[in-house]
Amino acid sequence: MTSFSIHGVGVSSGIAIGHAHLVSNALLEVVHYQLPKHLLEDEVLRFSNAIATVKHDLEQINNNLRKNAPAEISAFIGTHLMMLADKSLSEIPKDIIRNEQCNAEWAIKLQMDDIVEQFEQIEDEYLRERKQDVIQVVERVIKVLLGHPSQLSTEQQSNALHEERKLILVAHDISPADAIQFKQHQFAAFITDVGGVTSHTAILARSLNIPSIVALQRARDLINDGELIIVDGGLGVVIVSPSKEILAEYKLRQEQWELEQQKLQRIKSTKAVTMDGTNIELFANIEVPEDIAAVKASGATGVGLYRTEFLFMNRREMPDEEEQFIAYKTVAEAMKGAVVIIRTLDLGADKQMNPDTIVTCANPALGLRAIRYCLSEPLIFHTQLRALLRASHFGNIKILVPMLSTLSELRQTKLFLERAKASLRKQDIPFNENIALGGMIEIPAAAINAEAFAKELDFLSIGTNDLIQYTLAIDRADDTVAHLYNPLHPSVLKLIAMTIKAGDKLGISVSVCGEMAGDSKLTKLLIGMGLRQLSMHPSHILSVKQQILHSQLSELNGNARKVLAQTDLEKIEPLVAKFNLI
Repeated sequence: MTSFSIHGVGVSSGIAIGHAHLVSNALLEVVHYQLPKHLLEDEVLRFSNAIATVKHDLEQINNNLRKNAPAEISAFIGTHLMMLADKSLSEIPKDIIRNEQCNAEWAIKLQMDDIVEQFEQIEDEYLRERKQDVIQVVERVIKVLLGHPSQLSTEQQSNALHEERKLILVAHDISPADAIQFKQHQFAAFITDVGGVTSHTAILARSLNIPSIVALQRARDLINDGELIIVDGGLGVVIVSPSKEILAEYKLRQEQWELEQQKLQRIKSTKAVTMDGTNIELFANIEVPEDIAAVKASGATGVGLYRTEFLFMNRREMPDEEEQFIAYKTVAEAMKGAVVIIRTLDLGADKQMNPDTIVTCANPALGLRAIRYCLSEPLIFHTQLRALLRASHFGNIKILVPMLSTLSELRQTKLFLERAKASLRKQDIPFNENIALGGMIEIPAAAINAEAFAKELDFLSIGTNDLIQYTLAIDRADDTVAHLYNPLHPSVLKLIAMTIKAGDKLGISVSVCGEMAGDSKLTKLLIGMGLRQLSMHPSHILSVKQQILHSQLSELNGNARKVLAQTDLEKIEPLVAKFNLI
């Protein structure tokens, strides 16, 4: 096959060489075609085999569940197995194949549409929503019929880790909910047709520490399942069916890149101190408690951002207080007294709890999300705050409030926190009475009014991803405007500087926990601007630390002032490039 390349936006560096594993919405790919009578029984057999394969896969997954896996996972699989055994799905499609002389995919989709329509007539909301289980079961069967099941085959699962390292996920899009599930695997890379540099999916890609590219437009259509491809995350290029010469060159580059990563391990235990003796705290961002292993391996001195919303995703019911308490306590205890900053629920925009219940919003990034959502759902917020406070008895937990825009939101949050404290006192449940409360500065209104927020908070954390999005009016998940998203825009830098100044004036710490913190090309600029705390994905800590160890703060301060004095982005970029030569 002829080799060709596709260009997109690199969101996680590195080079991966492997075979394409297409991830898709199978229901969108079903087409109808008629079959001659003499092939109908073969088609019925193909359908029966697909049902048997899905049943076997589900049973294998159920048998391999960890002992401490939530009970609802097993129940969920059991429900799907029962539906699979029901004649409405396992037998009636055979009659449709024979009567209409159609392909198996079309037959089961017709039957699914009929069953879903019946569910729609049910008045009870819970039972009505069971239609989603039907859809999910049918999609599994269709994926097997189409030749690209959503789960790895049983044969592949037997060699799981070895095989996964050779697979590159190719999708039109991957939701944050899907991406969080990939953490349990070890895929070589993933690429998507759509997405922006700081979409939550891209952020998760970086947390997986695998090469990733978004905004490729038509990769899902152009790449065949199983095809050999090269992903160059640094250049944002995918090479399909590479020639022997290109393959050999990239294997060499891959070895060199891996060698550089290994060299960085030498500074893992070295403190992040500039050449003139200034200490910089490097914290890690995490999504789930299991990420603590990566935090410890990176040499991070604490957790600067625990995104709790991922505890709420991929499920139909909210986690109760006990489940949340155990998750937060697990992280706090694992960090053994080191700082753990836990952000309250930040659902909304591209992070939804249950895809089945998504509320359509014309502009979700500007809608009911983060602290706005929590204040509108008092019971959910109260439950989380109680869980956080209980966990604070077991470690050095601090609470971080996202997306603050007004002081009234902050004061309402404080009232909620006091009510949660009062309820725990009443029950004689211990917690840290003096738990620190911080606010995220990620809306321009908050940055401009940062001094007022600093007077009422214990610390500030700059969320640069949203700050850039809201300052420049650019949807961070939209690939069509990805080229306009620039952290070095003078307005963005001025808002960051204003926040740092407010923290200095009031004597409270200011950190950056957005993607800028993990970009080693910006490290010297940020510490030159006065930042002494940076929080990033564990995979970026060593490269950022390397920049700090080669920094002379006395020189960086002057250069940072020159950058902040500029109003032209085209003049700022070359100035920042010089930082890395110091």
